[in-house]
Amino acid sequence: MPLMMARPYKHPRTGIYWLRRGVPESLRSLVGKREEKFSLGTRDPEEAKRLHAKAIAEMDSQWANLRAGQRILTEREAHELAKPIFRKWLVLYQDDPGNQLQWHPDLYERLTLLPETDPLSDLKNQGFDNVEEDTAGVHLDELLLANMRVFARAQAKYILEAHGLRVDGYSHLKLVRACAIALQRASLILGDSFETGEPVEIDEELPTANTVTPRTSPPSGTPRSRGAATGVARAVSSKDEPDALTFANLLEAWWTEAKAVGRKPSTYESYRNTFVTFVEFLGHEDAARVTESDVVAFKDHRLSTPSKRTGKPPSAKTVKDSDLSALKTLFGWAVTNRKLGANPATGITIKLAKPQRLRPKWFTDTEAELILSAALNANLSGDAPQLKAAKRWVPWLCAFTGARVGELAQLRKEDVTQRDNYWVVRITPEAGTVKTNEAREVVLHPQIVKLGFSTFVAAAPSGHLFLSPRSDGDVLKPLQTLKNRLAEFGRALVPDEGVAPNHGWRHRFKTVGMEAGIPLRILDAIQGHAPRSVSDSYGDVTLKTMAGAMFKLPYFFVQAKVKEPA
Repeated sequence: MPLMMARPYKHPRTGIYWLRRGVPESLRSLVGKREEKFSLGTRDPEEAKRLHAKAIAEMDSQWANLRAGQRILTEREAHELAKPIFRKWLVLYQDDPGNQLQWHPDLYERLTLLPETDPLSDLKNQGFDNVEEDTAGVHLDELLLANMRVFARAQAKYILEAHGLRVDGYSHLKLVRACAIALQRASLILGDSFETGEPVEIDEELPTANTVTPRTSPPSGTPRSRGAATGVARAVSSKDEPDALTFANLLEAWWTEAKAVGRKPSTYESYRNTFVTFVEFLGHEDAARVTESDVVAFKDHRLSTPSKRTGKPPSAKTVKDSDLSALKTLFGWAVTNRKLGANPATGITIKLAKPQRLRPKWFTDTEAELILSAALNANLSGDAPQLKAAKRWVPWLCAFTGARVGELAQLRKEDVTQRDNYWVVRITPEAGTVKTNEAREVVLHPQIVKLGFSTFVAAAPSGHLFLSPRSDGDVLKPLQTLKNRLAEFGRALVPDEGVAPNHGWRHRFKTVGMEAGIPLRILDAIQGHAPRSVSDSYGDVTLKTMAGAMFKLPYFFVQAKVKEPA
């Protein structure tokens, strides 16, 4: 591809015009990509030309700044760069000034005092991420100040990135202070408006370029993926409408609240994937422009478009429970929090027919023994060591614990211990994700121990047994990949689509457990199911009780053809 496309590129499916431009080789290490590519958000060819030319000019300016190397900013330059934030803050809250709770003008005078002695080291310099110490003794004002400081730094970081500027440490401090001053001035005006009821007057002469409510670093536990550089994760820049609510900002704002009330990172990841696909379909990122017709068209598109991975469109249940659910949740949250006037996904659904059920949901004895025999004896020499170990052990663990495949695939060495003469696995969200968000312990069946699982664990290095977290610590992406590989392994052996290749083990465990006379309450505790009644929530299913139940489960008649487990 040439270094620059002289004209906007028209997407063949949506008709939306895009900008595509190769990054010069000398700048790729600084820009972090080989190509700039994003939607211009219009189907009008003349408007696309105008936006394309404007974007190219801004890009040229950014690249020129990057080529110039490190700069020293004057105070005037710092305030000029921060000026758009002042207007953006007013625009953002002019209709509801009482909703501005991020910046606290009464604390501003203390913002620059003792910058190196903030509580909890400025909350580990990342807001509230990874704070291990007890915060009970920290005054609320100190936490608010720390959050304000992190917010101002995030604004400065975005400005530098948007302009392609590299500055020295002192210049960076000047810019952070300029951002803080801009936020303080705007917040004082909003406070006066709230108290007097007078409308906020906004000077139309103030620049709007590169204005955005910048995001801080993703909160702890937020999944990161290769797709983060595209679609929904691209920050709003001057190429977006000045006061547009982007899907990126909407998703991050929702996640800040959702994580605080216990929603799991896997939910964030699922919603993020939906919005990446939604942005690609729409050709723009402005949440306020989405109509009910857009959502209906997206639903129809998803139902008819084959997946690149499977070659088949997603099921109607997936579109309803994943895609439409994500849209309804985030747009609904935006309406509740006065960011949007209406939810365009309300009432849009798919009426699912009751599927034909031609067989039980659990693996039969023959199917179970076929998979477990393959786990023991299949030639897995072409697989990576951890995938080989997963195919060797996870099916057996599923068969004898009834746990979700992801709960077992994320096991770490420290999660397998010997307690009271029992071998025990600890299933915990600390290792990745657990649907109930609660840790539990499960006693292992004697057959797994005899097959050598404890020996395998003892010889394994510390950390996860069956996967390798990404360099940024993310476990969810590798975990999903591993779950897919295990599903493919099971499906190749049991092609009947009437039984799920991973989840079939959970149904089988409950079925066989009831046949063995194990009370449902004990089976529920082992599998991590919620109590069936209030009375079931009293007392605990102990390891001793669990072990007694496990000993009732029959052995599988499977012979290993090799002496050493994989």
